[in-house]
Amino acid sequence: MRRGAMTDTRAQVAEAVRAGRTTVGVELGSTRIKVCLVGPDGAPVATGSHDWENQLVERVWTYSLDAVWAGLQGAYASLVADVEARYGVRPTTYEAMGVSAMMHGYLAFDEHDELQVPFRTWRNTSTGPAAAELSALLGQNIPLRWSVAHRHQAVLDDEPHVPATRFLTTLAGYVHWRLTGRKVLGVGDASGMFPVDPATRDYDADLLARADELLAGRARTAGAPGLAELLPQVLVAGQEAGRLTAEGAALLDPSGGLLPGVPLCPPEGDAGTGMVATASVAPRTANVSVGTSIFAMVVLEQPLARAHDELDLVTTPAGDLVAMVHCNNGASELGEWAGLLGELTAALGHDDASDEVFGAFLRAALDGDADGGGLLAYNYLSGEPITGLVEGRPLLVRTPDSRLTLANFARVQVYGAFATLSLGMRVLADEGVALEAMFAHGGLFRTAGVAQRLLAAAIDAPVAVGQAAGEGGAWGIAVLARYLVAAQGRDLGTYLAQDVFADAAIDVVTPDPHDVQGFAAYLRRYETGLTVERTATEVL
Repeated sequence: MRRGAMTDTRAQVAEAVRAGRTTVGVELGSTRIKVCLVGPDGAPVATGSHDWENQLVERVWTYSLDAVWAGLQGAYASLVADVEARYGVRPTTYEAMGVSAMMHGYLAFDEHDELQVPFRTWRNTSTGPAAAELSALLGQNIPLRWSVAHRHQAVLDDEPHVPATRFLTTLAGYVHWRLTGRKVLGVGDASGMFPVDPATRDYDADLLARADELLAGRARTAGAPGLAELLPQVLVAGQEAGRLTAEGAALLDPSGGLLPGVPLCPPEGDAGTGMVATASVAPRTANVSVGTSIFAMVVLEQPLARAHDELDLVTTPAGDLVAMVHCNNGASELGEWAGLLGELTAALGHDDASDEVFGAFLRAALDGDADGGGLLAYNYLSGEPITGLVEGRPLLVRTPDSRLTLANFARVQVYGAFATLSLGMRVLADEGVALEAMFAHGGLFRTAGVAQRLLAAAIDAPVAVGQAAGEGGAWGIAVLARYLVAAQGRDLGTYLAQDVFADAAIDVVTPDPHDVQGFAAYLRRYETGLTVERTATEVL
């Protein structure tokens, strides 16, 4: 009986693939490019991926555009292979597609559509003077990684490429442009380029005029196009953002199997797709995405009382106001230590898969002391704006009387990943912002019960994880693509509730008081120990 049901499901999916009734989402994350195929009900049915890594070139974190396309082609080919293996059919078209990628950053093109300088990712923290000047001028926090901060810093540094720039975009906007020929951006991703007015769902016209006046006063930029001419057109969820061209299809699938003509939803940043993947698009909902970086998104009922350096104001893919706590450093250092332990197990003759080693390492954290046994871990591979660090140095610090055990070591590595997030969430709590639960997603939550429990302690709020938590933003953008064809006049929140999450299994963990007290003690040491971290960046 069960086997027959599975066969029927496979047959149904195969028919949907054959008829082009599936949707596909592509997300370019920090360490992995992932492609997710979803069926007519919005559930993921196949995936593909390609690993990649940013490069530090002349002190700039970047990815080459060649790497972008090699990675996309590899990930898409991986998806096609997965579909063929599972369902015995090769996809040639889709009902809709979507592209997502790391938010923010700087991609500048000239009149010939040539990239002017290497892609500057969100991870770069060299825009301090520009961000400070813009924040003072515009009356709201302009983070270091926002596109307008990168642009203004290039102006302040008198970079030669500035006068010839004719188009600025994000990574998602760039890929979408090459696939469709349209220079557009989803409102959530656009709000990480320049502030968006939630009332108009477009760039804030008053702030845009102020910024242009500031930029126009610079000698080298005299006569250069204003920001309104350089930025992509803003679209909201549910609007068609173009169709896959023949050139775009060949870029994504050089084998020639993918047909042009597929409609695309607006390209979005990973923050927006994370909100969709956790159904966190209505006021008082919130989600956290854990990967190379960590960011929490809290949908606001009303604007904040004042600007905060620790918080960004962005929007949902539908254009509603969101407070974002963005931490440059996430789970990468945790992964490095798990890799080291994997080398140890291999040296002892155990051929364990990396996921098994990572899971065992995480589970050990549950046996650690609530406060980490006196250990301190800083996961700062790069600078961290929330704590005022321009550069990072990963550190493990302990006192002679601390308890160095595997369990405590594992626990403080997880605590270290969540500590900066906790500091930012504390600012929101002081503003009186309430949330019903924090929905979490990302690969860290594939190991059940560990990161979820310790995150609940770090933010002192319930943390919910769904079945698709590990699929993350690739699934989120695939769902946005499905919303393009299945909205039927409903707002995004209603669509998600009725069509995608109506029967979703959600696991909610409430904070354990003992863990909450232990993390609070850890965080007090963490804040004091930041002096050690700052010293390390100066002397090492």
